[in-house]
Amino acid sequence: MVTGKKRPQAARWSGKVTRESHALELEEGVFTWKDPARIARSLKRSADSSRQRKSEPFRSAMSMLTFYINRAGSHLDGDQRQVLEKAKAELRRLYGRD
Repeated sequence: MVTGKKRPQAARWSGKVTRESHALELEEGVFTWKDPARIARSLKRSADSSRQRKSEPFRSAMSMLTFYINRAGSHLDGDQRQVLEKAKAELRRLYGRD
């Protein structure tokens, strides 16, 4: 375990995934928006139009949203976490998976 030091670049794979993943072309700042429905619609548009994703659109969109929430961890503001959790519910609704 490394204490008091920055983690090696190789250990920061999640940041690289967020920056360099081409599976979904996300709109700029999508995870910072305050409207859960807008976030869900944007993720749905990105997933539906992507040709590089490896799974079905719903699963890709939900995975990206969950990945962001988990990656942000305790650094994610409580209010924004609630917005993103509501976006998950809205994404399920948009795909008919209530």
